[in-house]
Amino acid sequence: MKKTNPGTATVREPTARMTRARAAAFRASGGTTHLETVKQENLKQTLSKNSKRAALDEANNNAPGTAGVQLKRRAVLKDVTNVFCDSYKNCLVAAKKNSTRSKKNSANVSKVVPAVAVQVQHMPADSTLQVAQGTGRTVIKSREVERPMKFEGNMLCQTEISVKGSAIDNLQPGKHNPDQVPSQLQSFSKRDEVGLCGKLMISIDPDVADIDSNHKDSQLCSLYAPDIYINLRVVELTRRPSTNFMESIQRDISQSMRGILVDWLVEVSEEYKLVPDTLYLTVHFVDLFLSQNYIERQKLQLLGITCMLIASKYEEICAPRVEELCFITDNTYTREEVLKMEREVLNYLCFRLSAPTTKTFLRRFLRAAQASYKTPCIELEFLANYLAELTLLDYEFLKFLPSITAASAVFLARWTLDQSGHPWNATVAHYTNYKASDLKTAVHALRDLHLNAKGCPLNAIRAKYKQEKYKSVAALSSPELLQTLF
Repeated sequence: MKKTNPGTATVREPTARMTRARAAAFRASGGTTHLETVKQENLKQTLSKNSKRAALDEANNNAPGTAGVQLKRRAVLKDVTNVFCDSYKNCLVAAKKNSTRSKKNSANVSKVVPAVAVQVQHMPADSTLQVAQGTGRTVIKSREVERPMKFEGNMLCQTEISVKGSAIDNLQPGKHNPDQVPSQLQSFSKRDEVGLCGKLMISIDPDVADIDSNHKDSQLCSLYAPDIYINLRVVELTRRPSTNFMESIQRDISQSMRGILVDWLVEVSEEYKLVPDTLYLTVHFVDLFLSQNYIERQKLQLLGITCMLIASKYEEICAPRVEELCFITDNTYTREEVLKMEREVLNYLCFRLSAPTTKTFLRRFLRAAQASYKTPCIELEFLANYLAELTLLDYEFLKFLPSITAASAVFLARWTLDQSGHPWNATVAHYTNYKASDLKTAVHALRDLHLNAKGCPLNAIRAKYKQEKYKSVAALSSPELLQTLF
């Protein structure tokens, strides 16, 4: 028999897995300390293999061990309920009971339950009405808008627009209301079977040149130009001044005073080298304000420079300062007066400064007219601009739409430079959407204005276009208009 140290108790190592209770019993009985290290390593390996460890399985409960030590079975995650929500705890308990069972709380615990593919049942198109009736929803239409659609080539466009509403039907022509559509819109969109959109966007006529074929120059906006000018043709009907405000609203100013103001504004625009769009927009703002607001003659020049200030801020890169505009009026008005008038004008316009003018359409129409020349005719461009600026002086030209005025300027300019052929070809008629007969009244009025320009005391525009840089087109005279042209 082997001898042992009488002072040391004999302790056998258990064959089962070490627990904390067993380790405490070994320490109380003076067991060796390496058993605790073995116990810690066993626990780490077990936890790393399964984070959702169930109760410790005592495979051999009858294994010899220390007397008086009670072995207990523990479910670690089941008892620790203060660090998990109830739904997560239930999922873990269910996973412990049956790992292959589908989980009920898959939406809350995405890491425990695998993702489930959801099948969406597509409803047929004719079942939309049934669903709407089943839910009890009611569709309310406050205004009916009919938009018949027509195909022109490969492009789908809205060729006819008719708006039904009592407020729109009773619109006053001279009343400035940007939110309403005048009654002229219906006749404008129903002029022919093809419609405005179809005629402007695509043409199957081989005589019509494509002026939007250049896609390399981004400034031409070739892809969007047809849509842009369709929108401008509609906007020019809604944002136009009254044609009789001198007779109905104004009592202290006259047509000649307005002409003197415009002539002076031309000189100011030349002094500050403003772009032509600024001049046209300035006159447009003046006419819009005078259409609904009474003004005294002492304030007319103040209105002119204020509208030029607003237009410069909208069109120019570097707009003139308020002090410069006050100085050019010989300090007749102070800075505070200009700023006060600016607030009044902007409030009346509702800060809607975008409006199509004659210059806006003139660019497009001149491009269509130049398509018939092998090389661009610079005299045609200068003469058309000269005739268009002359209309700014005449109050009577407010009755014509800006697009009609621009088309008439191109018509008369082509006839003045060349009487060998008809000035209105298929390309110009296509892109302006005007026939020669539509321009008869405006062209005759423009020719009379051109012939009387030499005797007119307002010579700022004539002096401007007498310069060599404009090819002295102001010295040209308009020939007689033949009846066969229309």
